[in-house]
Amino acid sequence: MFNYLIKNRQGQFLMIGFLFTILGFIFTQVHAGYSQISFYIAIFFLGFFAAKDAVVDTVKSKSPNVDLLMILAALGAVLINYESEGAVLLLIFAGAEALEDYATNKSTNAISELMSQVPSTAHLLKENGEIVEVSTDKLEVGDIVVVSKGEQIPIDGYTDRKVMVNEATLTGESVPVEKEKSAEVYAGTINEGNVFYLRVNKLSNETVFSNIIRMVEEAQNRPSKISKFIDRIESKYVIAVLIAVPIFILILYTLNDFTFQESFYRGMVLLTVASPCALVASATPATLSAISNGAKNGILFKGGAAMEALSTMNVLYSDKTGTLTYGEFQVIDYAIDDEALKEVVYMEQQSSHPIAEAIVNTFKELNLDSVDQTEAVEEIAGSGVKKGDIKIGKPSTFDSLEDVNNYRSKAIEGNTTIFVGKDNQIIGYFSLADRVRKESAQAISGFQKEGIQVALLTGDNEMVAKKVAEEVGIDDYVASCLPEDKIKFVNESQEKNKVVGMIGDGINDAPALANSDIGIAMGSGSSIAMESADVVIVKNNLAKLLYSFKLSHKLNRIILANVVFSITVIITLVILNLFGLLNLPTAVLFHEGSTILVILNGLRLLLRGKEEM
Repeated sequence: MFNYLIKNRQGQFLMIGFLFTILGFIFTQVHAGYSQISFYIAIFFLGFFAAKDAVVDTVKSKSPNVDLLMILAALGAVLINYESEGAVLLLIFAGAEALEDYATNKSTNAISELMSQVPSTAHLLKENGEIVEVSTDKLEVGDIVVVSKGEQIPIDGYTDRKVMVNEATLTGESVPVEKEKSAEVYAGTINEGNVFYLRVNKLSNETVFSNIIRMVEEAQNRPSKISKFIDRIESKYVIAVLIAVPIFILILYTLNDFTFQESFYRGMVLLTVASPCALVASATPATLSAISNGAKNGILFKGGAAMEALSTMNVLYSDKTGTLTYGEFQVIDYAIDDEALKEVVYMEQQSSHPIAEAIVNTFKELNLDSVDQTEAVEEIAGSGVKKGDIKIGKPSTFDSLEDVNNYRSKAIEGNTTIFVGKDNQIIGYFSLADRVRKESAQAISGFQKEGIQVALLTGDNEMVAKKVAEEVGIDDYVASCLPEDKIKFVNESQEKNKVVGMIGDGINDAPALANSDIGIAMGSGSSIAMESADVVIVKNNLAKLLYSFKLSHKLNRIILANVVFSITVIITLVILNLFGLLNLPTAVLFHEGSTILVILNGLRLLLRGKEEM
């Protein structure tokens, strides 16, 4: 905090004002004239930015703000020779303003931390073989970049060989991931293998990290509903106070036989205690702190309203592939002799189908030298691939073949099974399944314990949907969903006055995400899904969403506590002043002290960390 003050002009003025306020009280015992001058100087420095904001904002918006009340209260104190009270008032007010700016700055650091994780330069390989260092924003799609061992990858692109990449900055997993040739790698991740060449596929402002940074920036400029409400009533409230104070002074002077100085003094106390400083600071610092906390934990909220809405959610619909599961097939069972297996792996190398990729990856260490690679591999549309008398495909295409090993009985309900046939006989099978994310069941259980109804909406068939639903603990599921079906379920729940959340990652999920009250996209999903969503799970971990759900509840509780506390303090101090039980120094201490407490209460959200997941 101290470093922030000395580096910031507003903080420097606060420290100068504080120094002269102290000198003013010291000179009170020595020389009244020096004391008065010290307080005047303190008031100038402490009130400079508040006065500037009061004038500029009032002129721009054509309505007064809370800064104006504080400046008028301080000037009023000076007019009746209470310079010390005026200086103390502005000292605490300026301190509260500096603390609120500090909170905002801490939230903005989330962007700085993200930006620091991406290199600003890259080593470009030119056509003549020369390697030059260039700024990443100068790179174009198709450029070749050299990434050395241990270096951060400077931009998104495709690798020219198999590499090992640490993606902890994106996924939270510290274990390096093996990337095959032509696989996409992302800016900010680390090359833990040997040097490789990267072919740029996105401009620097289109990378995953640049999208994250943009989303956090946008979020900080989108206030919550409570913040908007407070902003709307602020000017009306200030006008009411500006009208009430002169009337109050007039009543005391004409009806209560107070002297003008006594009446004016009580009026300045009212002007001070009725100012909504704490109320204005009830929501924004807390919301920015929560957004920053979410960003550090891999959840991006597109504004305070999105975080506020998340806590009110009572129905959560989830897509399956890429959301509850990894969206990648894995061989979980197979039976085939070794020579036929080599043929199968070679044949599947010629296909880009996800099932083919899964088989190739499972047996990537297999030596294929004995395979006849001169014979062509044919792709049979809708059924599989063929090479000579060997066929690979879905079970229905093998109905007429003999099954002496009873492989048809090996088809596991809910999994994808393919058969291998030769001549007129089934000679092998592979059973594959999409892997469920290990944290999905934990997150689903957590939401259900919070009273959230969770349902699965998937385009997959009944058996697959049922298997995944049982594995993650979801009772309600709907299979064979089209995009319009997902929208229908979202709208039907909304018509029942439910607050609906929808999680998805694909283009087909985007319409449902846009129609739901809280659209939630997986960070590894399509760009259109992320654009349609209100919340993005950067690290593809549903447990992070559960954490943020709890964080949003904590945010709403803190905002409510701040609002109630602020209003209670204002009412209490106003009543005490009406009965003449409050002097200006005490009013300043309690009123501005309440503002500082409210801001500090909001800053607590910066401290909620992963241990509370």
